[in-house]
Amino acid sequence: MTPPLPRAVHPAAWWGWAVGLAVAASTTTNPLVLLLALAVAALVVAARRGSSPWARAFRLYLWLGLAIIVVRLVLHVLVGLKFGTVRVLPLPEATLPSWAAGIQLGGDVYLEGLLSAATLGLRLAVIIACIGAANALANPKRLLRSMPSALHEIGAAVVVSVSVAPQLAESVQRVRRARRLRGDTGRGLRAVRRIALPVLEDTLERSLLLAAAMDSRGYGRSGAAPARERRVTGAVTFVGLLASAVGLYGVLDASTPAVLGTPTLLVGLGLSALGLWLGGRHVVTSTYRPDPWRGAEWLTLGCGVVAAVALTVVSRTTPDALVLPLEPLAVPALPLLAVAGLLVAALPAFLTPEPPKPAPRVASRGAVGVAS
Repeated sequence: MTPPLPRAVHPAAWWGWAVGLAVAASTTTNPLVLLLALAVAALVVAARRGSSPWARAFRLYLWLGLAIIVVRLVLHVLVGLKFGTVRVLPLPEATLPSWAAGIQLGGDVYLEGLLSAATLGLRLAVIIACIGAANALANPKRLLRSMPSALHEIGAAVVVSVSVAPQLAESVQRVRRARRLRGDTGRGLRAVRRIALPVLEDTLERSLLLAAAMDSRGYGRSGAAPARERRVTGAVTFVGLLASAVGLYGVLDASTPAVLGTPTLLVGLGLSALGLWLGGRHVVTSTYRPDPWRGAEWLTLGCGVVAAVALTVVSRTTPDALVLPLEPLAVPALPLLAVAGLLVAALPAFLTPEPPKPAPRVASRGAVGVAS
């Protein structure tokens, strides 16, 4: 079988895959399942990210997730609700007034409480890593080009904000390279102070240049529409988004009535699509060489959906398998359906086309080679 030619997968497919993986991670506090989801995201990013600046920003999201876990543990030690039987850190407890009932300042720290805080922080860290994976795999400029016409106003602002983290990673590398060329090899906090200001200044300047370039090309501009039609479009879109939110909550929460689950979600998605169509009729845009949507895109999107569906089914059938048993403390289970769904989410690392490699730099005319 001939391998597919290198090409960039549609950015919307990568975002759909990442959202599905994030939904799957949001349904569990089982550390084994969460670590598997994190490994899947890292594998796909390592195998299919390109050479663009935003492709190198995934590491920043991992550090952000680690910081969230540490902060969650510190807050639990300081003001968290202590519970458990295995005491690991004896601390004095401060007496608070009656209006602060329910808040425990200090007190003995137990292993069960620490594990609970760590798993909650790990879940949020994995969700952030999934969003970081989408940011590393999908070109935000190409994503804006593929968005519906009605979303160009919001899309322009979103692209500028999403591009801050990749530009930050590129600015850090550029400033560090300039420091090495000047012979500045300082490390520690002193080096951080000398790097932070140039990095922030360069990142802000490049983001503003991107916003100006997009504005000069017509992004963010909308056509004229009658006031009544704008009100109808806004009402339909708002009702659709509200119904989608209620339906998504009903799908994830098994205790809600069945009518508030999938039926409400489908109605909300339909109304949202109708609102986008109504709002985009007066926005005329053209696209040069639109990104194709082929089998690789359907495969990527389907793998994310399979992971989300598998974890949702497990949460409804055997919810105890997706939580860390704390009372009594025990080794968490590893549900086979959840593992299978996450392994399916890893298939884009092997079955999608490789990203195109950057063109080699051509020496300028008149350049003289140096013999080794």
